[in-house]
Amino acid sequence: MKTHALTAVASAILIGTFLSCGKSNKEIIIGAIAPVTGEAATFGVSSKNGFDMAVADWNAKGGILGKQLKLAFADDKGDPAEGATVVTKLLEMDKAVAMLGPVMSKVALAGGPICQAAKIPMIATTATNPKVTLIGDYIFRACFIDPFQGTVGAKFAFEDLKTKKAACLFDVGNDYTKGLSEFFKAKYTALGGEVVGFEGHATGTTDFKAQLTKIIAAKPELLYVPDYYNDAALIAKQARELGFKGPIVGGDGWDSPKLAEIGGAAIEGCFFTNHYSAEDTRPVVQDFVKNYKTKFGAEPDAMATLAYDAASLLFDGIKRAGKTDGPAVRDALKATDMAVVSGQLKFDENRDPVKSAVIIEIKGGKQVYRATVNP
Repeated sequence: MKTHALTAVASAILIGTFLSCGKSNKEIIIGAIAPVTGEAATFGVSSKNGFDMAVADWNAKGGILGKQLKLAFADDKGDPAEGATVVTKLLEMDKAVAMLGPVMSKVALAGGPICQAAKIPMIATTATNPKVTLIGDYIFRACFIDPFQGTVGAKFAFEDLKTKKAACLFDVGNDYTKGLSEFFKAKYTALGGEVVGFEGHATGTTDFKAQLTKIIAAKPELLYVPDYYNDAALIAKQARELGFKGPIVGGDGWDSPKLAEIGGAAIEGCFFTNHYSAEDTRPVVQDFVKNYKTKFGAEPDAMATLAYDAASLLFDGIKRAGKTDGPAVRDALKATDMAVVSGQLKFDENRDPVKSAVIIEIKGGKQVYRATVNP
């Protein structure tokens, strides 16, 4: 009886293992991270929507390599330490063959080295800091980088808005906001403008009046505030309360419906650089916007769009590689030249995309397309 019982148990284990393997052999596990809680939660929710929609679209067309795609998602909370933890979990426990995300540069700089060491391709969605892809040859991104975005912002401020004096206010604890301000300052100065104020604030600050008072005393015509939407909206309100009437310009971290909700009239007539506009008339954009609205009941922001694009780029790379092997997918991704929602995209030698940027204006509490700036 004992022998039979052991044989039965062993058989059950073997059958369970066989069934488990059979199931995994029919799926391709893709890891994905984004902050669905924390300071940039709206970014994460939009990004997850984009990932989910891309997986559903590709699976509806038969998947890849005869297998269905399965998304293994984790909340990185916008925290680098948490990002490193969940990336490790997705690779080691979920056996993800590639990684989508993260959204934030500081999280990408923590999670990227883990993917690089494991030879697992990672496509960051909106991590714009130049250092991200310098981690190694398995790290890609779907967004333009801060030097380009900061330059675009400066050119728009100087040439289009015809300003000659600007000031910057940014989060000193965030590589993204600090970097954008530095690139803006360099280009604005090179164009002949003067940056009369360059002030930082601590992460988590809610009262910016000390910095703004100092800045406004220098009489800038324009404020450059590349903080995330929540801080940017508060800064705009406090700047208006202190009497600043000029335009405020920011980066893609402004792209959230919360910006207008929090900022109200203070953010009206302000501008930010972004990756795409829902008003773009290209069929690929309009089809995506229509399908996203049907699925999620809202217009897709740049976070959702770049998440969808990152997933599409990855899936196309796996398809062209003909296997999920890390080095093969990496090599296929390097050769990408593909039309995605945010534009025609190919990668440069640092695996950064060569693509255009758009300028968005806030009018009537809505995001309105203003201009496209090519690389």
